[in-house]
Amino acid sequence: MPSDLREIRINPIVPSESVLVATARGNRPKKAEELAPRDSRSHVATCPFCRGNEDKTPPAIQAIPDEENWDIRIVENLYPVLGDDREQPDLNLGMQQTIDGYGRHEVIIDNSNHGIALHEMTNSHIALLFRTYRDRMQILYESDERLRYVLAFKNFGPAAGASIPHTHSQMIALPVVPDNVQAEVDHSHDYYEKHHNCVFCSLIDEALTFETRIYDRESGEVKRQIDVGQYVIERGKKFIAIKPFASRYEWEIHILPLVHQADFKDATDEDMEDFAAVLKRTMARLDAVLGGVQYNYFLHSIPHNRRFEENIPSYHWHLEITPRTSIPNGFELGSGLFVNTISPEEAAEQLREVELTKE
Repeated sequence: MPSDLREIRINPIVPSESVLVATARGNRPKKAEELAPRDSRSHVATCPFCRGNEDKTPPAIQAIPDEENWDIRIVENLYPVLGDDREQPDLNLGMQQTIDGYGRHEVIIDNSNHGIALHEMTNSHIALLFRTYRDRMQILYESDERLRYVLAFKNFGPAAGASIPHTHSQMIALPVVPDNVQAEVDHSHDYYEKHHNCVFCSLIDEALTFETRIYDRESGEVKRQIDVGQYVIERGKKFIAIKPFASRYEWEIHILPLVHQADFKDATDEDMEDFAAVLKRTMARLDAVLGGVQYNYFLHSIPHNRRFEENIPSYHWHLEITPRTSIPNGFELGSGLFVNTISPEEAAEQLREVELTKE
Protein backbone atom coordinates (compact mmCIF):
# COMPACT_ATOMS: atom_id res chain seq x y z
CA MET A 1 0.00 0.00 0.00
CA PRO A 2 1.53 3.38 -0.98
CA SER A 3 2.48 5.55 2.00
CA ASP A 4 1.06 8.63 0.26
CA LEU A 5 -2.33 7.40 -0.90
CA ARG A 6 -4.72 9.63 -2.81
CA GLU A 7 -7.70 7.99 -4.50
CA ILE A 8 -11.47 8.23 -4.72
CA ARG A 9 -13.17 5.03 -3.59
CA ILE A 10 -16.72 4.13 -4.60
CA ASN A 11 -19.06 2.80 -1.95
CA PRO A 12 -20.12 -0.66 -3.24
CA ILE A 13 -23.42 -0.49 -1.33
CA VAL A 14 -24.41 2.98 -2.57
CA PRO A 15 -22.23 3.72 -5.62
CA SER A 16 -23.37 7.34 -5.73
CA GLU A 17 -21.48 7.86 -2.45
CA SER A 18 -17.71 8.26 -2.73
CA VAL A 19 -14.84 8.69 -0.29
CA LEU A 20 -11.57 10.50 -0.96
CA VAL A 21 -8.73 8.69 0.80
CA ALA A 22 -5.91 11.24 1.10
CA THR A 23 -3.38 10.08 3.67
CA ALA A 24 -1.04 13.05 3.12
CA ARG A 25 -3.74 15.27 4.61
CA GLY A 26 -3.09 13.62 7.94
CA ASN A 27 0.38 15.25 8.03
CA ARG A 28 -0.83 18.84 7.66
CA PRO A 29 -0.16 21.21 10.59
CA LYS A 30 -2.97 21.26 13.11
CA LYS A 31 -3.52 21.81 16.77
CA ALA A 32 -3.15 18.68 18.86
CA GLU A 33 -6.54 17.50 20.01
CA GLU A 34 -7.04 16.78 23.69
CA LEU A 35 -9.01 13.70 24.61
CA ALA A 36 -12.45 14.51 25.94
CA PRO A 37 -12.57 13.50 29.61
CA ARG A 38 -15.00 10.69 30.33
CA ASP A 39 -17.06 10.77 33.48
CA SER A 40 -16.42 7.27 34.80
CA ARG A 41 -18.35 7.66 38.07
CA SER A 42 -20.86 4.87 38.65
CA HIS A 43 -23.47 7.22 40.15
CA VAL A 44 -24.05 10.98 40.01
CA ALA A 45 -26.60 12.47 42.40
CA THR A 46 -27.70 15.17 39.93
CA CYS A 47 -27.93 12.92 36.85
CA PRO A 48 -31.53 12.36 35.71
CA PHE A 49 -30.61 8.97 34.24
CA CYS A 50 -29.02 7.50 37.38
CA ARG A 51 -30.91 4.96 39.47
CA GLY A 52 -32.78 6.70 42.27
CA ASN A 53 -33.50 9.78 40.15
CA GLU A 54 -36.43 8.33 38.24
CA ASP A 55 -38.58 11.33 39.20
CA LYS A 56 -36.33 13.54 37.05
CA THR A 57 -37.48 11.84 33.83
CA PRO A 58 -40.88 11.07 32.30
CA PRO A 59 -42.49 7.87 33.61
CA ALA A 60 -40.88 4.66 32.44
CA ILE A 61 -42.27 3.11 29.28
CA GLN A 62 -40.41 -0.03 30.26
CA ALA A 63 -37.92 -0.95 32.99
CA ILE A 64 -35.88 -4.16 32.90
CA PRO A 65 -36.19 -6.16 35.09
CA ASP A 66 -38.34 -3.74 37.15
CA GLU A 67 -38.67 -0.05 38.06
CA GLU A 68 -36.83 -0.39 41.37
CA ASN A 69 -33.83 -2.47 40.29
CA TRP A 70 -33.66 -1.66 36.59
CA ASP A 71 -30.66 -2.41 34.40
CA ILE A 72 -32.23 -0.80 31.30
CA ARG A 73 -34.93 1.85 31.38
CA ILE A 74 -36.94 3.39 28.51
CA VAL A 75 -38.55 6.83 28.77
CA GLU A 76 -39.95 9.39 26.38
CA ASN A 77 -37.49 12.04 25.22
CA LEU A 78 -38.23 15.37 26.91
CA TYR A 79 -37.17 17.21 23.75
CA PRO A 80 -38.43 14.99 20.91
CA VAL A 81 -37.65 15.61 17.25
CA LEU A 82 -40.95 13.88 16.44
CA GLY A 83 -44.02 13.23 18.56
CA ASP A 84 -47.65 12.17 18.67
CA ASP A 85 -48.86 14.86 21.08
CA ARG A 86 -50.55 16.80 18.32
CA GLU A 87 -51.56 16.12 14.74
CA GLN A 88 -51.56 18.62 11.93
CA PRO A 89 -52.40 18.12 8.26
CA ASP A 90 -49.82 17.79 5.52
CA LEU A 91 -49.44 20.92 3.43
CA ASN A 92 -48.88 21.39 -0.28
CA LEU A 93 -48.30 25.05 -1.15
CA GLY A 94 -46.97 24.93 -4.68
CA MET A 95 -43.43 23.62 -4.49
CA GLN A 96 -43.41 24.03 -0.69
CA GLN A 97 -44.56 20.76 0.85
CA THR A 98 -44.63 19.46 4.39
CA ILE A 99 -45.40 16.15 6.09
CA ASP A 100 -46.72 16.12 9.64
CA GLY A 101 -43.83 15.54 12.05
CA TYR A 102 -45.56 12.55 13.57
CA GLY A 103 -43.60 9.81 15.27
CA ARG A 104 -42.05 8.66 18.53
CA HIS A 105 -38.78 9.61 20.21
CA GLU A 106 -37.64 7.48 23.12
CA VAL A 107 -34.51 7.30 25.27
CA ILE A 108 -33.05 3.95 26.24
CA ILE A 109 -30.93 4.34 29.38
CA ASP A 110 -28.44 1.60 28.55
CA ASN A 111 -27.17 0.86 32.03
CA SER A 112 -27.75 1.95 35.62
CA ASN A 113 -24.00 2.60 35.90
CA HIS A 114 -23.52 6.29 35.00
CA GLY A 115 -20.06 6.21 33.43
CA ILE A 116 -19.67 2.69 32.11
CA ALA A 117 -18.46 2.40 28.50
CA LEU A 118 -19.90 -0.12 26.07
CA HIS A 119 -16.74 -2.24 26.03
CA GLU A 120 -16.86 -2.38 29.85
CA MET A 121 -20.34 -3.89 29.93
CA THR A 122 -20.78 -7.64 30.14
CA ASN A 123 -21.66 -9.61 27.02
CA SER A 124 -24.97 -10.59 28.60
CA HIS A 125 -25.90 -6.95 29.26
CA ILE A 126 -25.06 -5.87 25.69
CA ALA A 127 -27.14 -8.77 24.38
CA LEU A 128 -30.01 -7.63 26.64
CA LEU A 129 -29.68 -4.07 25.31
CA PHE A 130 -29.96 -5.14 21.68
CA ARG A 131 -32.81 -7.54 22.45
CA THR A 132 -34.53 -4.52 23.99
CA TYR A 133 -33.99 -2.57 20.76
CA ARG A 134 -35.44 -5.47 18.78
CA ASP A 135 -38.51 -5.92 20.96
CA ARG A 136 -39.19 -2.19 21.22
CA MET A 137 -38.96 -1.84 17.42
CA GLN A 138 -41.63 -4.49 17.05
CA ILE A 139 -43.90 -2.73 19.55
CA LEU A 140 -43.49 0.65 17.84
CA TYR A 141 -44.18 -0.74 14.38
CA GLU A 142 -47.33 -2.44 15.64
CA SER A 143 -48.50 0.70 17.48
CA ASP A 144 -49.32 2.73 14.37
CA GLU A 145 -49.50 1.76 10.70
CA ARG A 146 -48.29 5.25 9.72
CA LEU A 147 -44.80 4.53 11.08
CA ARG A 148 -42.47 3.50 8.27
CA TYR A 149 -39.08 3.26 9.94
CA VAL A 150 -37.63 2.86 13.43
CA LEU A 151 -34.03 3.95 13.91
CA ALA A 152 -32.04 2.88 16.97
CA PHE A 153 -28.85 4.87 17.52
CA LYS A 154 -26.33 5.91 20.15
CA ASN A 155 -24.32 9.12 20.59
CA PHE A 156 -21.36 8.71 22.94
CA GLY A 157 -19.25 11.73 23.86
CA PRO A 158 -19.62 15.46 23.16
CA ALA A 159 -18.07 15.16 19.69
CA ALA A 160 -20.81 12.66 18.79
CA GLY A 161 -23.62 14.91 19.99
CA ALA A 162 -24.30 13.35 23.39
CA SER A 163 -25.85 15.99 25.66
CA ILE A 164 -25.95 13.82 28.80
CA PRO A 165 -22.85 11.83 29.82
CA HIS A 166 -24.80 8.92 31.33
CA THR A 167 -24.64 6.09 28.79
CA HIS A 168 -27.84 6.00 26.76
CA SER A 169 -29.17 5.42 23.27
CA GLN A 170 -32.28 6.54 21.45
CA MET A 171 -35.03 5.23 19.23
CA ILE A 172 -36.97 7.35 16.76
CA ALA A 173 -40.01 6.09 14.84
CA LEU A 174 -40.59 7.99 11.60
CA PRO A 175 -43.47 8.34 9.14
CA VAL A 176 -40.94 8.21 6.28
CA VAL A 177 -37.99 6.00 5.32
CA PRO A 178 -34.70 7.92 5.70
CA ASP A 179 -33.04 8.71 2.39
CA ASN A 180 -29.78 6.91 3.22
CA VAL A 181 -31.65 3.72 4.14
CA GLN A 182 -33.78 4.00 0.99
CA ALA A 183 -30.59 4.37 -1.07
CA GLU A 184 -29.13 1.22 0.50
CA VAL A 185 -32.34 -0.69 -0.20
CA ASP A 186 -32.57 0.52 -3.81
CA HIS A 187 -28.94 -0.10 -4.74
CA SER A 188 -28.82 -3.51 -3.04
CA HIS A 189 -31.95 -4.42 -5.03
CA ASP A 190 -30.25 -3.34 -8.28
CA TYR A 191 -27.21 -5.45 -7.39
CA TYR A 192 -29.42 -8.45 -6.67
CA GLU A 193 -31.18 -8.08 -10.01
CA LYS A 194 -27.82 -8.19 -11.84
CA HIS A 195 -25.92 -10.76 -9.76
CA HIS A 196 -28.65 -12.78 -8.00
CA ASN A 197 -26.89 -12.31 -4.68
CA CYS A 198 -27.05 -9.89 -1.76
CA VAL A 199 -24.34 -7.22 -2.07
CA PHE A 200 -23.69 -7.36 1.68
CA CYS A 201 -23.24 -11.14 1.51
CA SER A 202 -20.88 -10.66 -1.46
CA LEU A 203 -18.80 -8.18 0.55
CA ILE A 204 -18.58 -10.61 3.48
CA ASP A 205 -17.54 -13.44 1.14
CA GLU A 206 -14.94 -11.19 -0.47
CA ALA A 207 -13.55 -10.10 2.89
CA LEU A 208 -13.06 -13.75 3.85
CA THR A 209 -11.79 -15.15 0.55
CA PHE A 210 -10.46 -12.45 -1.79
CA GLU A 211 -6.76 -11.89 -2.42
CA THR A 212 -5.03 -9.95 -5.18
CA ARG A 213 -1.74 -8.27 -6.09
CA ILE A 214 -1.00 -5.51 -8.60
CA TYR A 215 2.57 -5.47 -9.95
CA ASP A 216 4.66 -2.70 -11.46
CA ARG A 217 5.15 -3.57 -15.15
CA GLU A 218 8.78 -2.48 -15.27
CA SER A 219 10.22 -3.50 -11.89
CA GLY A 220 7.88 -6.37 -11.08
CA GLU A 221 7.45 -5.02 -7.56
CA VAL A 222 4.11 -5.34 -5.83
CA LYS A 223 2.34 -1.96 -6.04
CA ARG A 224 -0.89 -2.91 -4.26
CA GLN A 225 -1.93 -5.97 -2.36
CA ILE A 226 -5.19 -7.06 -0.76
CA ASP A 227 -4.93 -10.03 1.57
CA VAL A 228 -7.64 -12.38 2.77
CA GLY A 229 -9.11 -10.95 5.94
CA GLN A 230 -7.43 -7.56 5.51
CA TYR A 231 -10.63 -5.70 6.35
CA VAL A 232 -11.91 -8.10 9.05
CA ILE A 233 -11.69 -6.65 12.56
CA GLU A 234 -13.59 -9.31 14.53
CA ARG A 235 -15.46 -12.50 13.75
CA GLY A 236 -17.80 -14.61 15.84
CA LYS A 237 -19.83 -17.69 15.04
CA LYS A 238 -22.67 -15.64 13.57
CA PHE A 239 -21.36 -12.07 13.09
CA ILE A 240 -18.45 -10.26 11.52
CA ALA A 241 -17.00 -6.77 12.02
CA ILE A 242 -15.56 -5.27 8.82
CA LYS A 243 -13.64 -2.09 8.03
CA PRO A 244 -15.33 -0.71 4.89
CA PHE A 245 -13.06 -0.33 1.84
CA ALA A 246 -14.66 3.09 1.26
CA SER A 247 -14.79 4.24 4.89
CA ARG A 248 -16.33 7.68 5.36
CA TYR A 249 -14.75 7.98 8.81
CA GLU A 250 -11.17 7.00 9.65
CA TRP A 251 -12.17 4.30 12.14
CA GLU A 252 -15.61 3.33 10.80
CA ILE A 253 -16.63 -0.32 11.30
CA HIS A 254 -19.73 -2.27 10.26
CA ILE A 255 -21.04 -5.38 12.02
CA LEU A 256 -23.19 -7.77 9.97
CA PRO A 257 -24.75 -11.24 10.33
CA LEU A 258 -22.65 -13.84 8.49
CA VAL A 259 -25.83 -15.51 7.24
CA HIS A 260 -28.25 -13.39 5.22
CA GLN A 261 -30.90 -11.64 7.29
CA ALA A 262 -32.79 -8.54 6.17
CA ASP A 263 -34.75 -7.65 9.29
CA PHE A 264 -33.12 -6.96 12.65
CA LYS A 265 -36.40 -7.97 14.30
CA ASP A 266 -35.75 -11.55 13.11
CA ALA A 267 -32.53 -11.82 15.13
CA THR A 268 -32.86 -14.47 17.86
CA ASP A 269 -31.73 -14.28 21.47
CA GLU A 270 -28.91 -16.66 20.55
CA ASP A 271 -27.90 -14.34 17.70
CA MET A 272 -27.72 -11.43 20.14
CA GLU A 273 -25.29 -13.31 22.40
CA ASP A 274 -22.77 -13.69 19.59
CA PHE A 275 -23.44 -10.18 18.31
CA ALA A 276 -22.73 -8.79 21.79
CA ALA A 277 -19.36 -10.55 21.98
CA VAL A 278 -18.29 -9.19 18.57
CA LEU A 279 -19.46 -5.67 19.40
CA LYS A 280 -17.77 -5.61 22.82
CA ARG A 281 -14.42 -6.72 21.38
CA THR A 282 -14.73 -4.28 18.49
CA MET A 283 -15.38 -1.37 20.84
CA ALA A 284 -12.47 -2.45 23.07
CA ARG A 285 -10.17 -2.29 20.03
CA LEU A 286 -11.43 1.17 19.10
CA ASP A 287 -11.02 2.39 22.66
CA ALA A 288 -7.46 1.02 22.86
CA VAL A 289 -6.37 2.65 19.58
CA LEU A 290 -8.14 6.00 20.03
CA GLY A 291 -7.61 6.35 23.77
CA GLY A 292 -11.22 7.03 24.66
CA VAL A 293 -13.46 6.76 21.65
CA GLN A 294 -16.37 9.13 20.97
CA TYR A 295 -18.74 7.64 18.45
CA ASN A 296 -22.17 7.21 16.96
CA TYR A 297 -23.67 3.87 16.09
CA PHE A 298 -26.93 3.16 14.32
CA LEU A 299 -28.89 0.13 13.17
CA HIS A 300 -30.03 -0.13 9.57
CA SER A 301 -32.72 -2.72 8.93
CA ILE A 302 -35.24 -3.28 6.17
CA PRO A 303 -38.13 -0.77 6.38
CA HIS A 304 -41.47 -1.91 7.75
CA ASN A 305 -43.81 -1.88 4.80
CA ARG A 306 -45.27 -4.52 2.52
CA ARG A 307 -43.76 -2.88 -0.53
CA PHE A 308 -40.30 -3.67 0.86
CA GLU A 309 -40.97 -7.41 1.08
CA GLU A 310 -39.40 -7.90 -2.35
CA ASN A 311 -36.15 -6.55 -0.89
CA ILE A 312 -35.80 -9.25 1.76
CA PRO A 313 -33.44 -11.36 -0.43
CA SER A 314 -31.30 -8.33 -1.33
CA TYR A 315 -31.03 -6.31 1.90
CA HIS A 316 -28.92 -7.18 4.95
CA TRP A 317 -29.31 -5.51 8.36
CA HIS A 318 -26.17 -4.12 9.97
CA LEU A 319 -24.77 -1.88 12.68
CA GLU A 320 -22.60 1.04 11.56
CA ILE A 321 -20.10 2.41 14.09
CA THR A 322 -18.68 5.85 13.23
CA PRO A 323 -16.05 7.17 15.67
CA ARG A 324 -15.84 10.96 15.61
CA THR A 325 -12.21 12.02 15.33
CA SER A 326 -12.68 15.03 13.05
CA ILE A 327 -15.25 17.69 12.12
CA PRO A 328 -16.55 17.82 8.50
CA ASN A 329 -14.99 20.74 6.62
CA GLY A 330 -16.31 23.01 3.87
CA PHE A 331 -15.11 20.74 1.08
CA GLU A 332 -16.88 17.72 2.54
CA LEU A 333 -20.10 19.64 3.21
CA GLY A 334 -20.01 21.37 -0.17
CA SER A 335 -19.10 18.33 -2.28
CA GLY A 336 -20.70 15.52 -0.32
CA LEU A 337 -17.35 13.72 -0.63
CA PHE A 338 -15.97 12.47 2.67
CA VAL A 339 -12.21 12.84 3.15
CA ASN A 340 -10.44 10.03 4.99
CA THR A 341 -6.86 10.80 6.08
CA ILE A 342 -6.04 7.26 7.25
CA SER A 343 -6.18 4.40 4.79
CA PRO A 344 -8.80 1.81 5.81
CA GLU A 345 -6.10 -0.84 5.42
CA GLU A 346 -3.81 0.87 7.95
CA ALA A 347 -6.69 1.50 10.37
CA ALA A 348 -7.79 -2.13 10.17
CA GLU A 349 -4.26 -3.34 10.85
CA GLN A 350 -3.91 -1.13 13.92
CA LEU A 351 -7.23 -2.36 15.28
CA ARG A 352 -6.37 -6.02 14.74
CA GLU A 353 -3.00 -5.61 16.48
CA VAL A 354 -4.66 -4.69 19.78
CA GLU A 355 -4.18 -7.51 22.29
CA LEU A 356 -7.41 -8.10 24.16
CA THR A 357 -7.69 -9.94 27.42
CA LYS A 358 -9.82 -13.06 27.38
CA GLU A 359 -12.91 -13.08 29.55
